[in-house]
Parts: sequence; structure tokens; C-alpha cells
Amino acid sequence: MQDSFSDPAAAFVATKPEPSVHAQIEALGPWFHNLHLPGGVQTLPQHFLGGDFPNFKWQEIQPFVPEDLSGWRVLDVGCNAGFYSFELARRGASVLGIDVDAHYLAQARWAARQFGLEAQVEFRQMQVYDLARTDASFDLVWFMGVFYHLRYPMLALDLLAERTRRILMFQTLTMPGDSVYGPVADCAIEDRTPLLESGWPRMAFIENRLAGDPTNWWAPNHAGVEAMLRSSGLRIEARPGHEIYLCLPDAQARRARAVFESQYASVTGGIEAMGERS
Repeated sequence: MQDSFSDPAAAFVATKPEPSVHAQIEALGPWFHNLHLPGGVQTLPQHFLGGDFPNFKWQEIQPFVPEDLSGWRVLDVGCNAGFYSFELARRGASVLGIDVDAHYLAQARWAARQFGLEAQVEFRQMQVYDLARTDASFDLVWFMGVFYHLRYPMLALDLLAERTRRILMFQTLTMPGDSVYGPVADCAIEDRTPLLESGWPRMAFIENRLAGDPTNWWAPNHAGVEAMLRSSGLRIEARPGHEIYLCLPDAQARRARAVFESQYASVTGGIEAMGERS
């Protein structure tokens, strides 16, 4: 009878140690989310944004999120390595994290195993626009750090507002300032000078790059963010932090969608039809 150590190669395979957590983190790099893994290991303790990112943002936001999310269905748009997905899952939510980047999704799936949250969190490679192919709705939509990277941002916001049952948490890059010109009910075509006021709702288009990133397309001002959220059928309930807006579906604001509902239906219907043909 041949023992298992008669073959040196077999012995090596049998005794080869599992790569350390540090080695696995390095192999999955580069990272953008600093995750605090079991045992105290972190994925990016020296973050280029400074501080413990995105944990320092979560510390601002978390008091505004229900502590018990049991029974809640959550959508995390642009989930990256899953930091927010995991925090919301720890509160009892069932979370779907979506991202276009397979690299970040590989990190998120690996981290879900480290945290033991595979049963509560699912990650899919999707565009936000793919939601037009489904009528799925969510109790909480997490829409942070994505809006300004989208070529068609209002379509995405309209899609998500339509699918929000309770809360939409929104964050975007903005222009400096918090002034609001208004209330803005109308503007005469022969006198458009109010559009030049600092607090008029507006959004700067970035043709080339901002901060070296060619996917930074838009920078709205604060008034513009408020107006776009209302226009999509949402009411701003709180501002947990800089550039962060907690929104609720609102029946009165929802009536504003009637102005563009036929356009929205045409776009989403066209996307659905393309999906059926593909």
C-alpha cells in the first residue's frame, strides 16, 4: 500500500497552506473601500481620500437608517466592494448590490464570505439602466457616489425613484454653495436672467475630466439636486451629511412626473423591447 507521502508533489499539494488574508487582499487589489474584516485586518487602511473611507461617511449616515431592517429589501447601486451592503445586511436587510466593474464585484463576493453574509447579500454585474427590464421594487435604495458618473443621470434617478418603497439615500458630487433661488414656479422667456442667479437649479457638464476621471460627467448645485429629487417624485426628509440627501416617496411630488411620464414610458418600454429581442 502506497502512503500519501510517497509522491513529493502530492505531499506538497496536501500541505500547501491557504494564502493569508493579507495575501488575498493584495491579490484582489487595488481597493477603493476600506473594509474592516474579522480579526482586525483592513483592506485599505491608508486611504487616499483621507480617514477611514467609507466608514467616516457611514458614521454620519447611520443614525438616519433604521437599526432594524429585518424584512427590508435593499438595492445598493454602484456597490463597489460592498461596504454599505454589508452594513445594511448586518441590520437584517436582504441586499442586492449592483456594479458595472467585475473587479469590485470579485472583492465584494470575497468579502461576503469573510463576513459570513453570503445568505443576505447578492452581487450582480449590472448597469442601473438595466432596472428598466424589471418591475422589482425595494424598501431602501442606496444611490451614493454614482449619479455624477452617469451619462444619463435623470433616467437613472427616475428609474430608482419609481422602485423606491420607503427610502432613497442619495449622494452626488456637487458645485460649491447651498443657496437656493426661489421658489421657482416659472420663468418668462423674454427675461431669462434669473437662470444666472447662483441659486437657480443647474448642473455643470464636464466634457473631459474632473479630478482626472473621464467618467465624472456632471456637477449639480445644491438647488439642482433638490429640484431633480422633487421632479423624480421624492421628498427630501433630511441631510445626513455634505452632499447626502435622505429622500422619501411623496405623492405630491410624484404628480410632477406626469409632465415627462410618456417620455419615461417610451424609454423604458424601448429598453424592455430590446431585452426581449436580445
